[in-house]
Amino acid sequence: MSNSQESKEYVLKMAKEHDVKFIRLWFTDVLGMLKSFAITVEELETALEEGMGFDGSSIEGFARIDESDMIALPDPDTFRMLPWRPREHQAVGRMFCDIVKPEGTPFEGDPRYVLKKTLKRAADMGYTFYVGPELEYFYFKDSKGTEVLDAGGYFDMIPLDMATDLRRESVLALEKMGIAVEYSHHEVAPSQHEIDVRYTDALTMADNVMTYRLVIKQIALNAGVYATFMPKPLFGENGSGMHVHQSLFKGESNAFFDRSDSYNLSQTAKYYIAGLLKHAPEFTAITNQWINSYKRLVPGYEAPVYLSWAKRNRSDLIRVPEYKPGREKATRAELRSPDPACNPYLAFAVMLAAGLEGIEKKYELPAPIEENVFEMTEAEKAERGIGTLPSSLNEAIKLTENSELVRRVLGEHCFKAFLENKKLEWDKYRIQITEYELNRYLPIL
Repeated sequence: MSNSQESKEYVLKMAKEHDVKFIRLWFTDVLGMLKSFAITVEELETALEEGMGFDGSSIEGFARIDESDMIALPDPDTFRMLPWRPREHQAVGRMFCDIVKPEGTPFEGDPRYVLKKTLKRAADMGYTFYVGPELEYFYFKDSKGTEVLDAGGYFDMIPLDMATDLRRESVLALEKMGIAVEYSHHEVAPSQHEIDVRYTDALTMADNVMTYRLVIKQIALNAGVYATFMPKPLFGENGSGMHVHQSLFKGESNAFFDRSDSYNLSQTAKYYIAGLLKHAPEFTAITNQWINSYKRLVPGYEAPVYLSWAKRNRSDLIRVPEYKPGREKATRAELRSPDPACNPYLAFAVMLAAGLEGIEKKYELPAPIEENVFEMTEAEKAERGIGTLPSSLNEAIKLTENSELVRRVLGEHCFKAFLENKKLEWDKYRIQITEYELNRYLPIL
């Protein structure tokens, strides 16, 4: 990403041409919540040169009171207009920011910095990391309940209902913000939808995921309904995942492709996939960070809980989409466990780091499992060495806490802040008395 004079001048020119009055500066807390403050166009030049100061003490995972001064430094390459705001005289633009300390050094608690560090490690090894996530989500009547808007199923072409229009509006808004869209369709569960964005480099994509979530919610809000990325809002129905297609490129060539291999996978790709398989349990708290995430990660419901890989199998953690002749660039690995409520900067960073670890240490890739693991007995799974992902946030926290890899990738500050927050969340959940317990136990005990 260039931070050059040209980019800054381009932003100033665009702001003038589009009659921009406000610019929103966006950044992300440790949990992946989008934070924002607005400046007027008069402040834009100063912001681009020096950044804008703010108090970081009240941002989740940022800073203690005694070190709370932070500076949001806008990345001029991320300047876009917000299509749902007025156009005349009061147009609104936005830029993502890197967070730096007053003396100008990067702030270790900034998730964007965490990803940039890991991308630099890949670049030092000669690689560019590309990702293409598929984000699923639900539309409900409002945020107070789970009343669905439709009863459609996978790829259903239901009569033109509200959701079809919402999807169309969302796709148009995403494209206006420079995010290329490949597909949009109805998903498996009622009122569940998916819009797939075209793969790109991981930093741009993490910014795009943050934008995507806001766009989907904003367009729904404008129509008087509610969109949610909660992983499992409906009992007995599929949850929402964020399958992440990933590949490494060296220049123009895909480092994952090898024509002579029966799976068309290079040795690099095999090491990378082995790295994902080995480290997935310890990074699951990052890719699936909420109590509710583990209501989705259960056998059945197309959720990938088994540590295995294959071409066709939907119960495996990693799927290698079949190679189409002439499409070497499309060779990739699809990690199916993450959900769309994760922090994309941290999630992409831990996936990449796990894959690079596999490449550096030459991890051996186990044989693919094309049978349905879900139908195997415990003994069969044990015999073939098929482990599972953690089944609760508490289990995931413990694995992450002992992970040298995740600690190294996140850095001490982010690692501690993230885990402290998650332990607190688990403790609050643990003491709740649920409807299930009252219905189950009150009549009999």
